[in-house]
Amino acid sequence: MRLCLLLLLALCGADPTAAARSHSLRGSWSIRNANGSLELPGEVPGCVHMALFQRNLIQDPYYRFNDLNYRWISLDNWTYSKEFQIPFDISKWQKVHLIFESIDTVSEVLLNNVLIGKTNNMFRRYTFDITHVVKALNSIEVRFQSPVSYAAQQSRAHTLYQVPPNCPPSVQEGECHVNFIRKEQCSFSWDWGPAFPTLGIWEDVRIEAYNSCHLNYFTFSPIYDNSTQDWNLEIESSFDVVSSKPVSGQVIVEIPKLQTQQSYSVELQPGERIVKLFVKMNKTVTIETWWPHGHGNQTGYNMTVLFKLNKDLEIKKSAKIYFRTVELIQEPIKGSPGLSFYFKINGVPIFLKGSNWIPADSFQDRVTSDLLSLLSHSVVDANMNTLRVWGGGIYERDEFYELCDELGIMVWQDFMFACALYPTNRGFMSSVRTEVAYQIRRLKSHPSIIIWSGNNENEAALMMNWYNVDIEYMSTYVTDYVKLYVKNIREIVLAEDKTRPFITSSPTNGAESVAEGWLAKNPYDKHYGDVHFYDYFSDCWDWSIFPKARFVSEYGYQSWPSFSTLEKVSSKEDWSYNSRFAVHRQHHVSGNDEMLSQAQLHFKLPQHTDPLRLFKDTIYLTQVMQAQCVKTETEFYRRSRSEIVLGEGHTMGALYWQLNDIWQAPSWASLEYGGKWKMLHYFARHFFAPLLPVGFENEGVFFVYGVSDLHSDCNVTLTVNVHSWSSLEPVCRHRTQHFVMTAGEAVLLYQKPVSELLQRCGHCTPQSCVVSFYLSTDDKLSSSTNYHFLSSLKEAVGLQKAHITGAGLSPGLCSRMYRKEISHWKPATGVSRQQSPFWPWPWCGSGQGQLCELHADSALRSSPEQLGHHLSAK
Repeated sequence: MRLCLLLLLALCGADPTAAARSHSLRGSWSIRNANGSLELPGEVPGCVHMALFQRNLIQDPYYRFNDLNYRWISLDNWTYSKEFQIPFDISKWQKVHLIFESIDTVSEVLLNNVLIGKTNNMFRRYTFDITHVVKALNSIEVRFQSPVSYAAQQSRAHTLYQVPPNCPPSVQEGECHVNFIRKEQCSFSWDWGPAFPTLGIWEDVRIEAYNSCHLNYFTFSPIYDNSTQDWNLEIESSFDVVSSKPVSGQVIVEIPKLQTQQSYSVELQPGERIVKLFVKMNKTVTIETWWPHGHGNQTGYNMTVLFKLNKDLEIKKSAKIYFRTVELIQEPIKGSPGLSFYFKINGVPIFLKGSNWIPADSFQDRVTSDLLSLLSHSVVDANMNTLRVWGGGIYERDEFYELCDELGIMVWQDFMFACALYPTNRGFMSSVRTEVAYQIRRLKSHPSIIIWSGNNENEAALMMNWYNVDIEYMSTYVTDYVKLYVKNIREIVLAEDKTRPFITSSPTNGAESVAEGWLAKNPYDKHYGDVHFYDYFSDCWDWSIFPKARFVSEYGYQSWPSFSTLEKVSSKEDWSYNSRFAVHRQHHVSGNDEMLSQAQLHFKLPQHTDPLRLFKDTIYLTQVMQAQCVKTETEFYRRSRSEIVLGEGHTMGALYWQLNDIWQAPSWASLEYGGKWKMLHYFARHFFAPLLPVGFENEGVFFVYGVSDLHSDCNVTLTVNVHSWSSLEPVCRHRTQHFVMTAGEAVLLYQKPVSELLQRCGHCTPQSCVVSFYLSTDDKLSSSTNYHFLSSLKEAVGLQKAHITGAGLSPGLCSRMYRKEISHWKPATGVSRQQSPFWPWPWCGSGQGQLCELHADSALRSSPEQLGHHLSAK
């Protein structure tokens, strides 16, 4: 059993009166290219692309075809330089370091014309000793090498055998050999993103000077004693002792609200020293635990750790502590071969519902605190409790994880390896080991992180031979895989953090992959671990095409962003579904055709004679298709949590691909670039609701399941309404007796042959009528109103033309970024919103108030009749 208490570490700087001083070099630097033809001011933190853009030397890199036009920036070498003065007497300090929190990526660093170090990994901190080089007045140069050239050089130098893939698919218009550089993998392109291999200093850089000793890092690991049910805490601190004599003193740990105060004596010998402390929590005080969103509060406690060393050295650190346990349960399931795969938080099984997180921008200096807050709040606003930080992006900044801690968003954390095989030569492995150790120490105190995963899809890529590897070399690649993810990354994780589970890949068969030598013959086996699933050719309204797996960590369908988002980065000649721009922005093979093929299964494709109206209607239709497809699939996974059918089921997680966008283009995202909600995100508020009725047909029978994520049972009634497409008033209604909805389960509530259901409803046919249903307590809604289409909307009969009024609100005014409570909404028929069986509808909001999104592209959001008419009449 894996149990852990996790603590959020918010480090505070040392008192400036103590034996340490710090001076940040952030701010204005000078940037020049290799031949000196370009020289300009630039900011640190920042990158070359944004420096050029801010000086009007280039357009917005996302405008039209600029990802191709500006490829020269990444192919050139660039130098950052600065002159600076130390604001204190440097001669009084025994040790001086230059620290780069993160640097992107390959560079040589010179101080006062002396080479002091090199960098080649975007995902780690670099510390260079400059004690004998630094002066009162200094000059610094950071000479960046083109990441594209470096990756190619590293690939050429690997002469024993190829490490595929060499290049991305041609449709991505990307750069090659990204697996040979420890850099954001998607920066060389992906099937939803552009190629912008950036160069720059993307976090703080500073001078640190100290005497006697210095605290290098400070972290802690929680320990839960299952036998005594006591909480304890291990604190680990790393010191650089530059004194020629031992440094001794006291460490005082205080957690006031938990009435805990403990003191320890320490003595540090000269050199690099690790101090580990074991803190016993006060057993007489009740500790409140941290819970995921929708399951409880995110209670935290303030802690201070004071190091009083020798007579004049004091270092004080502050942290916020969160307590929770996490277990990954892989055990036999009655009636099914294989093993379960689900998480317990604080001993409670939790269905993980959410999405996958990618970098919010190609240029990290454009990712603001407001944007991170907007995106993370959109997660909990849509009833999600989990994000998977995908392995082809970046380890996010501290602020992201702090938001997840505060909001109760669980994080599935990949290490940054994705869709590729990787070299395992000495230099590469050394860099990876440093990276992994650094990231674990930085992140392990966050309660939000519930699992480490070694990579994205590399087990599947190798075992299913995505890259057509010659069988002669297969054993070499298997050895490399085990060496990288098991003998290195896994061993470092186990040494640094025993408080949460680790899996080697996603998807994986988990314990079964381990039993098969870390690589399963079929990594997509539905009886083990997690799976990724994509099918763009089958009908997404047919739930039977989806895998009844233990956990589904990727799935989804593409759509285009709204016209208002595209308009900012395009021109009039681009506003056609078949334009050069539309083809260029689509980085998934046949993606534009696949969207229309899926849409026309159930909707009439737009036929407007006005080209602009045709384009707007078409991209709008792709959002409708995407939302309905992901809704159908997600509801299938949620209703599969408690049942085993033909040996398959017990699904305990649904994380659709993907949450956010990196630029303005077609993708699988539910949030457009900048944070605007697509229709899918409004649907997600409903299909991820804590209490949800799910309807579907099977062999002519209509079923309704009730799904509960609640911690306690509740008494509810199911109401099933049948409506004709021509009226909001139900043609007929059936209401069940009160029954107990069991906590944490999905159960069958209702079943009726469709023919029998319609016979009771006058002249209804599958084409003329639609079903809605909801759960209630004493006639009050306890769930969102859900719906089931009995036929394709393109076959629907009796649709009425929509007449939407918004009480003076213009289309687009109520976007996600600015939405407000709308208390005066009502449909054109005059029916109150509470009476309307379609309120709240999935493309409208719900919650404390009723919110409705009025997109600029279409104001048709309030009922299925209006939606159906709008789409089928095109």
